[in-house]
Amino acid sequence: MKTLLKSEELIQFLGAIFLFSRLDFAWWWFPALILVPDISMIGYLINPAVGAVLYNIAHHKGLGIVIGLLGLMIGSQILILMGVILFAHSSMDRIMGYGLKYPDSFKHTSLESL
Repeated sequence: MKTLLKSEELIQFLGAIFLFSRLDFAWWWFPALILVPDISMIGYLINPAVGAVLYNIAHHKGLGIVIGLLGLMIGSQILILMGVILFAHSSMDRIMGYGLKYPDSFKHTSLESL
C-alpha cells in the first residue's frame, strides 16, 4: 500500500511540474520556491499544537488547488504559481513520507501507519 500511495503522489508531483511548465515563469522558479511552504514549520517554535496547525494549513493540497483555481479564474499567473507550488510541495513531502501532523509531536504524522 505504501508503494501505491507514493506512486500516486509521484504522479501528482509530475502533474504539478507539467502545470508549472504551462506558466510564463523561468524554470528556475520551481526549484527556488518548492521549499517555501516549509516556512510554516516556524509554528513549532511556539509549541507542537500551533506548529501542527500551521504546517497542516500550508501542506493541505486543497489549499493549493483553491489558490490555483482562483488564479485561473481571475487570470493571475502569480496565484496559479502559488497554488502549483503548494500542491507540488505537499506531494513531494508525501513521497518522502512526511504526512500531515498531529498536535502532539512533529514526528507523529498521518502516514505513520502506512
